[in-house]
Amino acid sequence: MTHNTRLAGRNPFVLLLCAVLLALAGCTVVEESIGVKAKPIQIVWPLPPDPPRFYYEFAIVSSGSIMPVTEEESLKQTLLGDSGRVNEGFGKPYAVAVNKGRVFVSDTVSRVVRVYDAPLGTYFKIGSQSEENPQAQLMKPMGLDTDAAGNLYVVDATAKVVKVYTRDGKYLRSLMSPGDIDKPASVTVDENGDRIYVVDIGGPSSSNHRVRIYDARTGNHLFDIGKRGDGPGEFNLPRDMAIGKNGELYVVDGGNFRIQVFDHDGKYLRSFGQIGKQLGSFGRPKEIASDKDGNIYVIDAAFGNFQIFNPEGELLMFIGQRSNEPLPGNYLLPSGIAVDEDGRVYVVDQWFKKVEIFRPVTLPMATGYLVRQRPKI
Repeated sequence: MTHNTRLAGRNPFVLLLCAVLLALAGCTVVEESIGVKAKPIQIVWPLPPDPPRFYYEFAIVSSGSIMPVTEEESLKQTLLGDSGRVNEGFGKPYAVAVNKGRVFVSDTVSRVVRVYDAPLGTYFKIGSQSEENPQAQLMKPMGLDTDAAGNLYVVDATAKVVKVYTRDGKYLRSLMSPGDIDKPASVTVDENGDRIYVVDIGGPSSSNHRVRIYDARTGNHLFDIGKRGDGPGEFNLPRDMAIGKNGELYVVDGGNFRIQVFDHDGKYLRSFGQIGKQLGSFGRPKEIASDKDGNIYVIDAAFGNFQIFNPEGELLMFIGQRSNEPLPGNYLLPSGIAVDEDGRVYVVDQWFKKVEIFRPVTLPMATGYLVRQRPKI
């Protein structure tokens, strides 16, 4: 990805005009293989004349966004005008995590993690109140992450613990005790599933604004990073954390409007960002993600976009704008972000109740984990 900080305005008229021009120029359509209706156009970021870096693919808004329509449902739709399908939408989505085409989205109002398996075209829920095992139930799922094996780690903000499930939703264990943390918001696990990093927002009346590190298998507390303050290595309302290149830890320091960087052992290295409206600044930074090249993605609820930085904190580009219209790239209350193994970016908007997916131009169409598997004959 080249350095690019040209931020063209993205009102709905500009988006539609750009899309029409691209369609006339012979743009390709979104692939059918991921189980959604093909689009007549493809929207790109950044706008011409800059070379495109990301394509908008599709949005998950309900279980029907992933599950293919069966022949029986199609016939019912034709004959009766109703397929009989009940598509489950979001109550209030918050965070997203992805493992090999399986998309996990926490829903704080519905008190579940919704799971969309694009390759298989299936959908199910984790942590429902109907679970026989009370420990498997979720009260307020927020931050999510997965390890390389696909195990899912969920912050339950009400229970103040991290719950661990298999990729298929089987409850494994709970980590931490309720008194360990004041106000947990997010969890990050290293690739091997050895350590988890739990961000404690703390709150106005708490001095515990920090990142707590635990052994992911035993739950033993290892050490903490940070305390309340505005100096190097100190936090004011931290929100989320991502592991970048060479194991560096990138922490969203929300109330100080910056990203702080630490080494694997918690030693402060550097920071970037400040409050403001100019490029590379922050208004209300929330979640953070990294890609395989070490680039850092920060979602900002005030700006209604996500900004992409290189590992050193230099701005590369941004995608999105704040808008009341639920068009691609328009957000009112963005909250969660994730980057999958193929470089696709997943963005959660709580207000529009959607998860939008963007494909990097370096990834050919109809490739990667998100592609629908063909049924075996």
